[in-house]
Amino acid sequence: MTTSVLPAHSQQENKEIKSAIGNYLTSVVKSKVSTGRVTVEEIKDTAGTLKIYCSETLADAPVRPSDIDNIYGHIKSMLPDNYKKRKVEIYTISQELRDYVPLYYRGKTSGSSTARFTRPDGIPLIQNISLPYHPDRGLSGRHIAIWPSHGRYYEPKLTRWEWQRARMFQTVEDLYTRSYVMPFLVPMLEKAGANVLIPRERDTQTEEIIVDNDAGLNTASQYDEKNGTESWQKGTPGFAWKKAVYKDFDNPFADGSFSSVKAIKRGNASVAEWMPEIKKEGDYAVYISYRTLPNSIDDADYTVVHNGITTNFKVNQKMGGGTWIYLGTFHFAKGKSRNNMISLTNLSRTKNGVVTADAIRLGGGMGNIARHNAPQDSLKRGYQYITSGYPRYTEGARYYMQWAGVPDSVYSPTHGVNDYNDDYLDRGLWVNWLAGGSSVYPDGKGLNIPIDMSMAFHSNAGTYKDDRIYGTLAIYSDKGYNGKFYNGAQRFLSHDLSDLIATNIVNDIRRSFAPEWRRLGNWNKPYYEAWEPRVPAMLLELLSHQNFADMRYGLDPRFRFTVSRAVYKGMLQFMSSMYGTDYTIEPLAPTHFSTRFAAARTNLVILSWHPQHDSIETSKAEPEAYILYMRKGAGDFDNGRVVKDTTITLAIPADTICSFKVTAINRGGESFPSEVLAVGRTKSSITNYYDPNKPVGKRSKMSKQQTKNNATAEEDKVMLIINGFKRLSAPASFTAPAPADTALAGFLDEEDHGVPYIQDFSYIGSQKEFRRALPWYDDDSGGFGDSYGDYEAAPVAGNTFDYPYLHGTSVMKAGWSFVSAGSDAIEAGDLQMTDYKYADLILGKQMQTRMGKGGYYPIQYKTFPTALQQAITAFTSAGGSLFTSGAYVATDLWCHPFVPSLKADRDFLTNTLHYKWRNRRAARIGEVKSVDSPAPVFSGNYTFRTKPNPEMYVVEAPDGIEPADSAGFTIMRYSENNLSAAVAWKGNYRTVTLGFPFETIQDAAARDSLMKEVITFFTSRK
Repeated sequence: MTTSVLPAHSQQENKEIKSAIGNYLTSVVKSKVSTGRVTVEEIKDTAGTLKIYCSETLADAPVRPSDIDNIYGHIKSMLPDNYKKRKVEIYTISQELRDYVPLYYRGKTSGSSTARFTRPDGIPLIQNISLPYHPDRGLSGRHIAIWPSHGRYYEPKLTRWEWQRARMFQTVEDLYTRSYVMPFLVPMLEKAGANVLIPRERDTQTEEIIVDNDAGLNTASQYDEKNGTESWQKGTPGFAWKKAVYKDFDNPFADGSFSSVKAIKRGNASVAEWMPEIKKEGDYAVYISYRTLPNSIDDADYTVVHNGITTNFKVNQKMGGGTWIYLGTFHFAKGKSRNNMISLTNLSRTKNGVVTADAIRLGGGMGNIARHNAPQDSLKRGYQYITSGYPRYTEGARYYMQWAGVPDSVYSPTHGVNDYNDDYLDRGLWVNWLAGGSSVYPDGKGLNIPIDMSMAFHSNAGTYKDDRIYGTLAIYSDKGYNGKFYNGAQRFLSHDLSDLIATNIVNDIRRSFAPEWRRLGNWNKPYYEAWEPRVPAMLLELLSHQNFADMRYGLDPRFRFTVSRAVYKGMLQFMSSMYGTDYTIEPLAPTHFSTRFAAARTNLVILSWHPQHDSIETSKAEPEAYILYMRKGAGDFDNGRVVKDTTITLAIPADTICSFKVTAINRGGESFPSEVLAVGRTKSSITNYYDPNKPVGKRSKMSKQQTKNNATAEEDKVMLIINGFKRLSAPASFTAPAPADTALAGFLDEEDHGVPYIQDFSYIGSQKEFRRALPWYDDDSGGFGDSYGDYEAAPVAGNTFDYPYLHGTSVMKAGWSFVSAGSDAIEAGDLQMTDYKYADLILGKQMQTRMGKGGYYPIQYKTFPTALQQAITAFTSAGGSLFTSGAYVATDLWCHPFVPSLKADRDFLTNTLHYKWRNRRAARIGEVKSVDSPAPVFSGNYTFRTKPNPEMYVVEAPDGIEPADSAGFTIMRYSENNLSAAVAWKGNYRTVTLGFPFETIQDAAARDSLMKEVITFFTSRK
């Protein structure tokens, strides 16, 4: 028997009970998320069980086991006495409230009746077998589909290509979400062992080289087949590059042929080789293609040779045939040689299998899909097919998919009528196409790749006229396909994925940066990107790109890293809950990195570092070992070696700069890398040489002669290079003083552009509209936050953390050796500056920086922290000479925009380094000239970069500095106004200080000349 009310009570009493329960649940929900009221829609008395049906708002809040106990207990206490002992069930959106507790929080044994989304283990699509580690408690073997929202598309009504959102706060959503996904999230997932598939171009390299077995437009590159025991045969269809521009439903993967050869286990291998002609040295994504056949092998043997470094892959050709498959990104030298090539053999463990080969592609290239006004009449009206004219990475998924051979039924559900609709409809269809034929979707047609989850990464719209946070919204859908996945698991499991990701994001933001960060809910709604995939899926609206308070955090690389790590952790926890396995979170990057020569006059180098402990994940992210990577000269880094300890001694070749970076590893995966340090030893300074190709023995095996000078203090021609440029930051921002704080606000990148991580491809131009009250009218008139678009087609360089190499190159050109260290290692006392006579301090754009609006996260990146001041003071007191360069070498301590100047800091500049502040933004052109001075050795003219560009970070505000006493003198001036740009000082020691960063000098020969002049000044007795 079912009754719709509590039968023993009046209608008014029932209404009061429902209202009281609704008020209580509203208070519970609002304590967790920013949302509306919960209403009790109905209470049913069913066979002795009270079933309480609530509005969908109840489903917005995260639910944990402790909540269940509290909520059910409290609601029972609110019921009339004769119902207090009844069983109570609470429902919202057709699910009992207990179901909203993710399996992850229920433990390994509870909830065993709930079917999970699992699949049989198998060979993954790609395996990098050159990796020296295997994360067995990470994401190994998982295939994840992810995409950064949308991109440029063709709008026939306006006969133009355009963004899908307005230009806001120096970015546009079409590029903005990419600034999380590509530099941070995807590498985290890959370092945890996952294969990540993306429906948009991932490479920002605008050059594109295609090498194919079919004759195509690229005639400079070379493809060769070598027959061994078995011979290569031709088959169709395959890729061919026959057109510069592709129209309508052209498919390059149907225009050519592929090659195939029978696999062998041993013997004389058959080989396919692709040798690209590289026009421009740089980093290139490497994509391969092949054809999947019924007897394809799962261990195709690919080799990528990049600048002479060899990296090996195993590719499962039973899946993924007929499209571009990403292997990795590598550094290639200009030209064509066997030091830069890709090869494939037919060696396999599979008997009677077949290997196939088709085109390879390097670089992202420019968009080559042309569109026109309307399918039926555009050409008749004189409209022509036009491409976007932009790099392919800026375009929507619809266009990349066409270039990648995806069926037009997937990339254009509207059959060419509406590209805007196609671009959001096709991404979910693409997931199903990837998974079609695999164990997760065997009834579908596709590439047979067992996708484990998918995620659409978006930003939201919505704004406040004050400094309130808009916040984070997660969306999933359990509708469609009878509410089940193919294996019978409920599609409601997507709620778990969505909840875990949103929980990690909001919790980590609140802990790290902004306790007031808002959680908007976890919506169960049929958004196409969350509804269409046949695998667990969610759509993330991270923040509002239209809300200034959100974007003050959202433009900061530190925030982007933290958010991306939170997403990765949520995915990891979801997979752990699906398979009932434990997991480990990949560690954070090592710190306090330093190098030093193990002994005088040898080529032995000691490298050391510290582990970085994760303050959020205190137990699951500890490092267990490390990987040390080495680069010789201007080449590419090798595949690394595992190091168990935090120090290692090795030999380096003479007269060759060797650069190093180190990562931390554990069973969950690999961290991001440390800064890059470099070491160079001139051949003339070595008397005890060790073979760099042989392992270095224990220190006890070194002879007495080699160890008697266990430092570099005896050596005259060794420079210690200190990397003090650690800064990452958003651009300068402001809120007008009250009462105008609700009237004017924004970003001022011409004052301080901030510092991107490595490279920023989301920056489009300066903000131009600062009036908070100005509304959005359309995407061409975005209102408050509206920004220019003059930089939207090219990346902007940031902090590469690789400047000791540039400085060291100039040091070695002067005939000197050098070592390098991070400033944190100097501050911690890991390396003593007093062991050296000469030092070069890199400060770049180091400057005290806040996070967001400030006030919670501590200010970072002081140019001269107290510990560094003390180390420098001891160094100069011992007679050491210091070369310092940076954009804020005086401003940071003397005239900072929001940090009060301290007398002790100013005294350090004037009494130890012997210069003082004169002007905060001393020049705009970036031209410097040497002037007559007591040090005539300085004679060059220099140019540095003052505008955003892809090659080197921008110096928009160099310092004007002047001598602090009569022993100092100006050696350079800014050409445009004759303000002092560089100061030298002679006394018991010597200093040279530049008000602009040395590494930003554009001409390498000019840098070499200046470094030689600095060394001459330091060593001269005049």
